[in-house]
Amino acid sequence: MLVPISKITVNPGRREALPGDVKELADSIAEVGLINPIMVDQSHTLIAGLHRLEAMKLLGRTEIECTVSDLDGLQVALAEIDENFVRKDLSDDEFRELLLRRKEIYESLHPETKATYGRMEPNEETAPNVRMIFELARDGRKPNEIVKALFERNIPTPAEYKAAHGFNGHDISRCCGIWSTSSVVHILDDERYTGTYIIGKREVTEVGGHRVRMKDESQWVKIPDHHQAIISRELFDQVQAQRPRFKCPKKKARAYPLRSKVFCGCCGHAMPRRATKNATFFCRYTLVNEAADCHGLTVTEAELEGMLYEILSKQAQVILNVLNLANAGRLDVQLARQAEYDKRIEGCLDQKRVLYEQLILKQITMEDYKSQKAAVDSELDRLREIHSNLKVQTSQMEMDEKTKSARTELAREVIGAGGLTAGLADTLIDRVYVYPNNQVEIVWKMKDFCMEAA
Repeated sequence: MLVPISKITVNPGRREALPGDVKELADSIAEVGLINPIMVDQSHTLIAGLHRLEAMKLLGRTEIECTVSDLDGLQVALAEIDENFVRKDLSDDEFRELLLRRKEIYESLHPETKATYGRMEPNEETAPNVRMIFELARDGRKPNEIVKALFERNIPTPAEYKAAHGFNGHDISRCCGIWSTSSVVHILDDERYTGTYIIGKREVTEVGGHRVRMKDESQWVKIPDHHQAIISRELFDQVQAQRPRFKCPKKKARAYPLRSKVFCGCCGHAMPRRATKNATFFCRYTLVNEAADCHGLTVTEAELEGMLYEILSKQAQVILNVLNLANAGRLDVQLARQAEYDKRIEGCLDQKRVLYEQLILKQITMEDYKSQKAAVDSELDRLREIHSNLKVQTSQMEMDEKTKSARTELAREVIGAGGLTAGLADTLIDRVYVYPNNQVEIVWKMKDFCMEAA
């Protein structure tokens, strides 16, 4: 509806319209007209559309198209905040203030949406654990030492706690009550435990895409005193001040043969590689549990590669020693039989053509033609069935011969390598499980290679 501009009032304290935006909008309205009406309440107090209202005034208009809304009180304040969010000149402090005010208003209008579980509301059961982690870090404990302290106090891991309360989103079969150091580090890095709400940490790498990247911390939006704190700001700052902060230069990862392939056979966790003079794989996960079967389990890289190459070379030697030339001979015989039945089938087809010619030339009667043709058809069906079976068998033998040839070439490559290489490991080995007393279990990628040696 059209409302006289003189009857529209603007609440005091509302942000002023930007002159540059008003002039730009006025030029657009002069050319194409007012596309979107402004919004006012029942008493003609402006809710949304201050720039459009000022642009119409600049153009000397006396009336403006309005949408009269029944919003009142907090709903009007919420609409004004949402309109301010689209402005380009908001400072970070103004944005935080508006966001916090919007949250308060929205939760007042919709109390059922207020968070009652999660990071925004402290959990009385787990909050003491977070405080203890920060206090241990303040006392100089390293993450792996904090992990050991948590294990000794029988504190469940985050995944175990969630599973015990019905949140089965993680596989806890291998946790055994042992925290990961990464979980401890993430807690120590999380500023939200001080009551600060953080948004805008990531941004998409391209418009319309789904890939995101972490923004610099100076670009994050932080709202202090947003929710109840678990730890004090002073404790958080003390921990951050004494934690080592450094960035490793990006280096090309060394492609050692067993990269990401070595696992502990007892607990099932990956065994990281300690890059020392005599590189070793070790079970880090159970370092805190001295009662675990794999506590202190280590194996040198050279020893493990030597064991695996010895197994591979023995199997390769078996493949090369049992080169079965008879199989190639059987394939030749099979091809010869197939060719023979091709000729016999062609002969039956020739007989049918001859019978038809004799019928046309009236050299035989119709009764003789039908009886002789039925006999030839019966023999032709029998030959075709045999030929079809031979063809299937021949195709299978040809495939087996190609597979055997590939295994033979790979066996020669293993013997010629003289040691385990990254190429051989990627081709043949999926995983290696290491057990105490230098026992290993290999999960093969190319099962035919190991079956040939059986």
